[in-house]
Amino acid sequence: MQNFSRITIITAILLAISTSGVFAQNGTVRGFVYEQETGEPVIFTNVYFYKTTYGSSTDVNGYFTISKIPDGQYTLMVTYLGYDTLREQVTIKGNTVLTKKLYLTKSAFNLDAVQITADREEARSDTRTSVIKLTPKQISRIPTIGGQPDLAQYLQVLPGVIFTGDQGGQLYIRGGSPIQNKVLLDGMIIYNPFHSIGLFSVFDTDILRNADIYTGGFNAQHGGRISSVMDLTTRDGNKKHLAGKAGASTFGAKLMLEGPLKKQTDDSPSSISFLLSAKNSYLKQTSELIYNYIDSAGLPFNYTDVYGKVSVNAANGSKVNFYGFNFNDKVDYTDLATYKWNSTGGGTNWVVIPGNNPVLMEGNFAYSSYNITMEEGSLPARSSEINGFNLGLGFTYFLGKDEIKYGLEMLGFKTEFDFYNTVGRQISQTENTTEIAGFVKYKMTRGKLLFEPGFRLQYYASLGNFSPEPRLAMKYNFSDNFRMKMAAGLYSQNLISANSDRDVVNLFYGFLSGPDNLQETFDGKQVKHKLQKAGHIILGAEIDPLPNVSVNLEVYYKDFSQLTNINRNKVFEDNGDYNDPTSNSFKPEYLRKDFIIENGDANGFDVSVKYDSRKIYFWAVYSLAYVNRFDGLINYVPHYDRRHNVNLVSSYRFGKELNWEFNARWNLGSGFPFTQTQGFYEKLTFQQGAGTDYLTSNGQLGIIYAEYNKARLPYYHRLDFSLMRRFRIGEKGMLEFNLSVTNIYNRDNIFYVNRITGDKVYQLPVMPSFGMTMSF
Repeated sequence: MQNFSRITIITAILLAISTSGVFAQNGTVRGFVYEQETGEPVIFTNVYFYKTTYGSSTDVNGYFTISKIPDGQYTLMVTYLGYDTLREQVTIKGNTVLTKKLYLTKSAFNLDAVQITADREEARSDTRTSVIKLTPKQISRIPTIGGQPDLAQYLQVLPGVIFTGDQGGQLYIRGGSPIQNKVLLDGMIIYNPFHSIGLFSVFDTDILRNADIYTGGFNAQHGGRISSVMDLTTRDGNKKHLAGKAGASTFGAKLMLEGPLKKQTDDSPSSISFLLSAKNSYLKQTSELIYNYIDSAGLPFNYTDVYGKVSVNAANGSKVNFYGFNFNDKVDYTDLATYKWNSTGGGTNWVVIPGNNPVLMEGNFAYSSYNITMEEGSLPARSSEINGFNLGLGFTYFLGKDEIKYGLEMLGFKTEFDFYNTVGRQISQTENTTEIAGFVKYKMTRGKLLFEPGFRLQYYASLGNFSPEPRLAMKYNFSDNFRMKMAAGLYSQNLISANSDRDVVNLFYGFLSGPDNLQETFDGKQVKHKLQKAGHIILGAEIDPLPNVSVNLEVYYKDFSQLTNINRNKVFEDNGDYNDPTSNSFKPEYLRKDFIIENGDANGFDVSVKYDSRKIYFWAVYSLAYVNRFDGLINYVPHYDRRHNVNLVSSYRFGKELNWEFNARWNLGSGFPFTQTQGFYEKLTFQQGAGTDYLTSNGQLGIIYAEYNKARLPYYHRLDFSLMRRFRIGEKGMLEFNLSVTNIYNRDNIFYVNRITGDKVYQLPVMPSFGMTMSF
């Protein structure tokens, strides 16, 4: 209650500041840019005054602000690929604040030069270090596995991203494990964004507006994770007419509907719209017929994803969204294991344009839950659950080319966890925790220099720990075609994974917070807090050698100064004589604690070369990475330490109306580390305790392991392609056929080796698929 009162007081102060006019200087033009046909915001496009240096870019809501404008008459212009250029006369006098709603009309011709200019203007005006902005159009430029483009497939080709496998694979971003990646959907935390078959995410690409992928060095607006952030925003529903898209393939089916509940018109610019999406997999059923050469019992992957949203838009562009979702996943490996999870939640977010001040107010409130269970034959079942809320409130001031953003965040969640380690010891925990954070960042432009300092103060209430976290990003534009950039910061998190970083394949992926039974000393030193902490530094360069070609190079270092890992070596309870140093039965912490402390680092570089034109798209990415860990006893590399990773992506559009499209992707990755088997021995279990006759008892087969992760698996490589044909139906309709082939030359990529029998299980073999979608 006391914390809530403090938050209320601080919020009131922020609101008071935000409604003052202290920053208002000269004239201001602000507003939104929309598509005329649908009412959907146009994001990241240029809005500027003709023949002046005054201009801005729209954000993810289509919002722009141009401030500190001297008195005079101007021509306001908006340019965007595929749309007619918009021109409007504007008169500025005194401290006037003009609010505009601008609508772009689709043009008959696409001008590539407009696209190049817009993209490079953003590159010069934004630090963009270790961040990749994705739209559905970009996601569709890679081969569509199963007939549908998916975010999970595109993430696998990004610089610095390592994908560990087609079945149960996870994404590891620049040395960070999945638990260290924060995923936000419309401001709501998503605890598991990927399905068990690693080709698909829970997100329908057709409802996404934008995805910002921060692979490191993110600024103060994001926190609570120490490696990366994925910030996804969904579209509003169509404000003008009913529309939709339906599709089916050999992998699954989907349906998306959108339309107005209150139509937007010229006389009534306010609107209410809806968006509904549902998709599911029936791969287990179709694979018995089509892919029975993989597994006669069928591929055991099933999932269903449902998302709904209602958007209420005011006449001045202010809006509030209400949304909800349910995602679930189930895997049933016959006679081996049954694994399933369910994620559900809902919330609201809003954008407010107050009074006559150059400020944007944004906020969100959401609640979500995630539970997972796994049963493995006669072994005890494992389960984990996390549920809770997150609240955010932010303010952005636009001061000419400068920008100040600050805000508050609060979240509270409960974790429940029940797990048995490899020697049968139970590890259980139920924990409630609260996190409160405040942040501020200031983006300033001084000639060719962009300077963006930030600061975040994170408070972990259940642990009683404050974490001050300075952040910094910079860019210097040496010329229009060459830019240098950097980012650095300190980061922390409380949440930990319910599985060990040493597990090579583990579908069970639960969550814990603030572990109680944590190692108290590490490497001879006292552990002062229970947080996981990291520091990032990234240096990079952007080069545009030709009009359609861009090159990006980044060198990074992540120092994971403290990590928490589940203790898979625990064999004794942490009580009685076992934790009494004066007793002969005393055992060291690494044999009795539920959780252990580790540290480590990750370093490497990523280079990408991109060619983008109207017909041809080509993207080449190479990553060199080193990941190291130290657990207090040994130095080791985790199972996702891939030294070399190459992705080649190409797309070619052809035909009279460019209605044919061919996409291809080739991935090459060096082998992951693994622990070799040195030999076998008879392992006596002493089931009858001290009375066991070890001379006559029959033991089990024991394994003698070599040094941990000192060997490497063979290289992984795979070629995918897809061919698409579109047919226009009437004025707004489109019919699309898609043929795709995964692992076209049927490479045997190793997935698992049975240590006892030597039998090998491979990743997915060659898998053709066919799909059809219809939009209206």
